[in-house]
Amino acid sequence: MKKFINILILAVAILSLSGCHNEPEWKNDPYGNFDALWTILDEHYCFFAYKDVDWNEVRTRYRSQIHKDITSKELFNLCSDMLKELQDGHTNLISSFDASRYWIWEQYPINYDERLIDEHYLHFNYRRASGIKYQILENNFGYMYYGDFANGIGEGNLDLILNNLAPSDGLIIDVRNNGGGFLTNVETLVARFIDERIYAGSIQHKTGTGHDDFSDPFDYFFEPAHGRVHYNKPIVVIANRGSFSATNNFVSIMKSLPNVTVVGDVTGGGCGLPFTSELPNGWSIRFSAAPITGPDGQLTEFGVQPDVKVDMSQDDISKGKDSILEMAFTILKQKRINN
Repeated sequence: MKKFINILILAVAILSLSGCHNEPEWKNDPYGNFDALWTILDEHYCFFAYKDVDWNEVRTRYRSQIHKDITSKELFNLCSDMLKELQDGHTNLISSFDASRYWIWEQYPINYDERLIDEHYLHFNYRRASGIKYQILENNFGYMYYGDFANGIGEGNLDLILNNLAPSDGLIIDVRNNGGGFLTNVETLVARFIDERIYAGSIQHKTGTGHDDFSDPFDYFFEPAHGRVHYNKPIVVIANRGSFSATNNFVSIMKSLPNVTVVGDVTGGGCGLPFTSELPNGWSIRFSAAPITGPDGQLTEFGVQPDVKVDMSQDDISKGKDSILEMAFTILKQKRINN
């Protein structure tokens, strides 16, 4: 894990240095703040080419809408609309009165109902440790729900969880509506499902102000958690559009493992390491600055495709069933028969 942490620290340090070249002095007026925002992204945002965004055209279109009497809130809304052109959940403008957002999952079915699972599958009888809800279900399949990668995962707690789930015939890891968190928690969790070192992906950073100025990739690897409890039986990871950022990374890495099947919807994406800067008026801009690829070498900014695509049906919901979870059962039952 130390190697991955060091790579992240290095990437952040280089990003910080890359922001220290001679920046122009922007005026604290509508035009100055707009130009500062546009230029910060022009020089440091990492997905222009990948998303085929003509950032110069975007500037012309939005800057023409500024006028001398524009209010602060009107300027904020204008800038927020401009940022939505990037279709990036990691890119947010933050003021004292609002924060812009682009959350792709708001455009799609939710595909998750926590109450339904608690009532009809867990029967309100489950354990919780390190932010993970877990239990062995009546069909002898283990179930783990991890809703936030910002919640630290204790190694001792993971030993306890996996020891309790060890008698199960297969494991379901549910990361629906997990909006992300710390990539180090991704490594901690994945390390319990591998027995050898695996290639997890690569990170790049900007080396100049051009849209294509990137470093060579820094490859990173995950090591198994030596001396700790592991789970080596068949696993199904279930995800939805709300599985974003670090969770997106987790799904892409788990999908590469031979005993893992990903079920549900396409994840929400978000594979850029975010960085933050500030405008003359004090507004903060957070944006994707360092692209991270998955084990297959591909960017997953627009999400990870599931192995089996399933949406929750209203008919199933009315019967107290989770269509995605039921498909996970079907897959694990087949693997149980084959084994």
